[in-house]
Amino acid sequence: MSSQKLFAFLLSLATVQMAFSGDIDVLTDFLLPPKVTQVDSNFFTFTRMRALVGAPLATNFTVTTASLPEFPALNGQSVSYAILQFPAGTSSPLHEHPRSGELLFLVKGHLTVGFVDTTDKLFVQKLQKGDMFLFPKGLVHFQYNRGKTIATAISAFGSVNPGTESLPNTLFITGIDDTILAKSFKTDIATIKHLKAGLAPRT
Repeated sequence: MSSQKLFAFLLSLATVQMAFSGDIDVLTDFLLPPKVTQVDSNFFTFTRMRALVGAPLATNFTVTTASLPEFPALNGQSVSYAILQFPAGTSSPLHEHPRSGELLFLVKGHLTVGFVDTTDKLFVQKLQKGDMFLFPKGLVHFQYNRGKTIATAISAFGSVNPGTESLPNTLFITGIDDTILAKSFKTDIATIKHLKAGLAPRT
C-alpha cells in the first residue's frame, strides 16, 4: 500500500472514530423512547427545576441536571443543562466531562473557576453575576465559592449525556491498588489510605 493510500485509510478511520465519539446524528425531527409512538407537548417539557424555585437555600454543593436520563426528549439533540448551587465556602470536586465542553453562566454570587490544559497550564478566573466561562471538553476543572453568600450557576453542555468523572472518586474509591497510587503521587501507602478514608461514605 502506498503512503498516500495508507494516509487516506488512516484519515478515514479517524473520521469514523470522531463521528462515533459524539452524540448520535438524528435523521428525524426527534427521537421517541422505545414502544412510544405518539407524544404531545408534555414530552418536550421538563418541570423538575420547579422544585428549586422558592426552595430553602442549599447547604451543600448541589447539582440538578436535565440530561438524557431525566429528560428523554433530549435524545439526539446534543444539549443538556445543569443548575449548580454553591453555598459559601463550597466547591465542586475536581472533575471533567469526557463527552462535552461546559459553558457556565453565573446568575448569582461569585465563583472562582479554572481548568488545566494538556500542557499543564492552569487557567483561573474570578466570575461575578452575569459572567460566562467555558470549560473545554475533557479537561479537568473546578468551581469554588470564596464568597459569603450562595452562588448559583447554569451550565450548558453540547451532549445529552456529557458524563462527569470526579477525580477524587475515580482515583481513590474505585479499587486502584494503594501501591500504584502511592507511586503515582510519590507518597506512601499510609497517605493514600488516609485520602481514601476521607472519601469513604459515612455509615
